[in-house]
Amino acid sequence: MANNATLMQYFYWDYPADGMLWNELAHNAGDLAAAGITALWLPPPCKAERGIQDVGYGIYDLFDLGEFDQKGAVRTKYGTRQELEAAVQAAHTAGLQVYLDVVVNHKAGADRTEVVMGTPVSHDNRNIEIGPPREIEVWTYFNFPGRAGTYSDFVWNWQHFDAVDYDQRTGSVGTIYKLRDKQFDTPVDPERGNFDYLLFADLDMGSDEVRAELNRWGDWIVQTLGIDGFRFDAAKHIRFFFFNEWLDHVRATAGRDLFAVGEYWTPDAGTLGWFIEQTGRRMSVFDFRLHFNLRDASHGGGSFDMTRIFDGTQVRQDPALAVTFVDNHDSYREDAVADWFKPLAYALILLREGGQPCVFYPDYYGAPGRTSHRQILDRLLQVRRDHAYGQQNDYFDHPDVVGWTRLGDADHPRAIAVALSDGPGGAKRMNVNRPNRNFADATGNIGGVIITGNDGWGDFRCNGGSVSVWVEQ
Repeated sequence: MANNATLMQYFYWDYPADGMLWNELAHNAGDLAAAGITALWLPPPCKAERGIQDVGYGIYDLFDLGEFDQKGAVRTKYGTRQELEAAVQAAHTAGLQVYLDVVVNHKAGADRTEVVMGTPVSHDNRNIEIGPPREIEVWTYFNFPGRAGTYSDFVWNWQHFDAVDYDQRTGSVGTIYKLRDKQFDTPVDPERGNFDYLLFADLDMGSDEVRAELNRWGDWIVQTLGIDGFRFDAAKHIRFFFFNEWLDHVRATAGRDLFAVGEYWTPDAGTLGWFIEQTGRRMSVFDFRLHFNLRDASHGGGSFDMTRIFDGTQVRQDPALAVTFVDNHDSYREDAVADWFKPLAYALILLREGGQPCVFYPDYYGAPGRTSHRQILDRLLQVRRDHAYGQQNDYFDHPDVVGWTRLGDADHPRAIAVALSDGPGGAKRMNVNRPNRNFADATGNIGGVIITGNDGWGDFRCNGGSVSVWVEQ
């Protein structure tokens, strides 16, 4: 039986723009695999609007992986194409899968403007026009002179986009203009009437030429890098049926089942269920409701009802397609889970069945102003890899102290018992189905052993605001 899959988001927003991420990854790949990580989510690797300063979401040229002199440099924020290829190779050599962040909702940093008719629409309800059509000057012409047709000679123009939010002629920023006779795509998230438009020049997924070019790029990126899957940025703003066509095409060309997860930023599991249904269960989604629950518990001062930590979550509703996380590159900047709660939060995603957990780079390695939790994470990852298998029994019956047991399987015979509290310390009486056996706390938070009774039950302790992971000795 394969070991538990564990993803790592291998970047964060404020990672230094020194071009070293790919080299660093090549250096760390072996250690990450040894620690129990099985897959890496890499940042958008393509040339973006702000050159080496761009995290990658202001996407300019999908076919420039740090190979052409565009946007002020050859390399991207993270390095050159050669360094990226070496990093992917090192990851694969270490046994890690590699998932790329894919940005196909919009384009930015066009090579020149075009003049076209545009109709202003309401920011709060994009279905409402707030003025007559007018002539506007828009940044929608992309011919990538630095690349000069290498890999693709496709030239983008206004007909490949449905809306923009900048008129060069008047300098007006923030007004959304639908271009000429364009309509917003459906189905997309219904927030603001129709949430097709997010930012920059929005791709028109109703255009056959756009979809054909994105199919070509998908085939090219998989073949070029040998990657194993994708994380889709801004999935709620892209016509859902695009994913069906694109994933079916790229998977068929690749001849393998490439992993896919969508960033559909909503706390509502019903909406995520609708998205999963519309995309034919072709892709997973991030569990934002769980992130918000973890955040609320961490800022609750011990008053959060821990019996409700999984209420409304994707991992409870549809665990097979839930990617669970504590923080990511967006949330940690403004809405992070509090540091003291991080070990508890990671125990809740790493040591339970259901969901694919994702570890966040700064939580593991640290970052300026951020605490590294690597010591406890390495211990949790090791327990996940070696022992967190088999039947799970939950004991979420107290507002502070909660716990669960995993009974192991044929290949992972040791049982574990996890106890944690967001308030005072305590003990949780739980059944591990192991009579008269010794259990020790793998976190090191509590010394000594706990011995189960003749009936296989034990009183498994944890300290206040802490977690203990009791592993059969």
